[in-house]
Amino acid sequence: MAQFINSKESLVTEAIDGALRTAKGRLARLDGFPHIKVVVRSDWDKSKVALVSGGGSGHEPAHVGYVGKGMLTAAVCGDVFASPSVDAVLAGILAVSGPAGCLLIVKNYTGDRLNFGLAAERARAFGIKVSMVIVDDDIALPDLPQARGVAGTLFVHKIAGALAESGADLKTVCNAAKQVIESVASIGMSLDTCTVPGSPKEARIEEGKAELGLGIHGESGVEIVNFTTASDAMKIVLERLKGFMVSGPKVALLNNLGGATPLEMSVLADELAKSDIVQDIQYLIGPAPMMTSLDMRGFSISVLPVSDSELALLKAPVLMADWPGCFDLNAPEIYPIPDGLTPIKPIPSADPAMAKFIVQCCDVFIKAEADLNLLDAQSGDGDTGSTLAGAARALKDAIDRLPLADATQLYRAIGLELSQTMGGSSGVLLAIFFSATGDAASSGLSHVEALKAGLARVQEVGGAVLGDRTMIDALTPALEALPDGFKVAATAARAGADHTSKIVKAKAGRASYISEHRLIGHNDPGAEAVARLFESLNKA
Repeated sequence: MAQFINSKESLVTEAIDGALRTAKGRLARLDGFPHIKVVVRSDWDKSKVALVSGGGSGHEPAHVGYVGKGMLTAAVCGDVFASPSVDAVLAGILAVSGPAGCLLIVKNYTGDRLNFGLAAERARAFGIKVSMVIVDDDIALPDLPQARGVAGTLFVHKIAGALAESGADLKTVCNAAKQVIESVASIGMSLDTCTVPGSPKEARIEEGKAELGLGIHGESGVEIVNFTTASDAMKIVLERLKGFMVSGPKVALLNNLGGATPLEMSVLADELAKSDIVQDIQYLIGPAPMMTSLDMRGFSISVLPVSDSELALLKAPVLMADWPGCFDLNAPEIYPIPDGLTPIKPIPSADPAMAKFIVQCCDVFIKAEADLNLLDAQSGDGDTGSTLAGAARALKDAIDRLPLADATQLYRAIGLELSQTMGGSSGVLLAIFFSATGDAASSGLSHVEALKAGLARVQEVGGAVLGDRTMIDALTPALEALPDGFKVAATAARAGADHTSKIVKAKAGRASYISEHRLIGHNDPGAEAVARLFESLNKA
């Protein structure tokens, strides 16, 4: 898999320098590349307890992204998924530790424990007060004597960092960190593995499956589970966390493992907020990529029961852009629609034959969803099928609310329904089409002439004409042939749709941005949808 890197050997050092260049002067690094990769606060005066953490790279923004006032004093970076050396950790300790001492925050992996532990011993030989805490928040394997440290580590960074910034002594900071470690629990789920630079991607998760209880270094999950929806995924994760929780207010940290989109993470946040599986989750950190596993397409949840004092420390503001903050988890606030935009509800009327006809049309688009998406992927963003199918499902759901016995009002009602339920430019154009058709029908035009008037309005607004490689290439000949029956109209629509595969220069729509070789041999998805509709009506 291609990646925007120069080489795997220089990846981490170049990434660190890139982070420093964009840190607005807040960060610096120690000399010693490539073996010593330590990022420190540029404003540090050693008067307070220093917090040092780190580990292998590949978890960005952890740990460099959390170096700054109120969180870490230094981050010690290893290569991707590899612990930093003892010398690198020791360099970090010596660089930032003063009379108040230093707390090492270490995730529970063998390499990190050994290297940070030995560095602590060597630092003590220099006369530096050093304490170390081991984070083991992963509950994927509850019987494992040495649980892994994952995203719950960030709670330790934030609470210990806020305390240290306030001037608390090493014992107080260390005890607070230990309290967090005893209380926090985390677990993750992923739909795909991560891509380690310089290595082939491992394809071990089948379609329709997810890994539960995975590590942050690309390790396999402890269990393969069926994946259906975000809702079910959230239920599975929360059920695992439920048994580790005590009563009282809690903070959830919703972490993107690197490859989930913001849309997906927002859906997961909504599912988390609506769930009552883990009681009293009143506050949320995220959703955001905070402790990632390169580009892993998954998420993790860490839950921490909090006292009032811990909550105040979590809410204390920091300058780091990568820390999303801790906020109250509130229900959505909903304002009324402005006057004039409240949907007009048509007066329903019954017509079983018309209802059957509309349902049949809708079923054509629903059945063709995957095929049309595949076609659209050649010339657009791959969503034509889903857009049409979504509108068709909404129209079927609204069938009992439509004025089926009044053609003029029915056209207008369909236009209104599509304007509310169908996204993108296609939704707007079809809403205009049906609304204009209704207006034309109200003036006494026949069905066919009214539909032609609707098409003319679409062309006027959208700017597309015959030959521009759009749905108009199938709809125009179909409507011209419709007075001769559905068979002739279906033949004309199919010929128009198939002709779009030979049009290599689109003049409208997203296909106008696509190169010729991508378009040749592929029907326009909108035209194909029209052809399938008329073919289905002909068969019926």
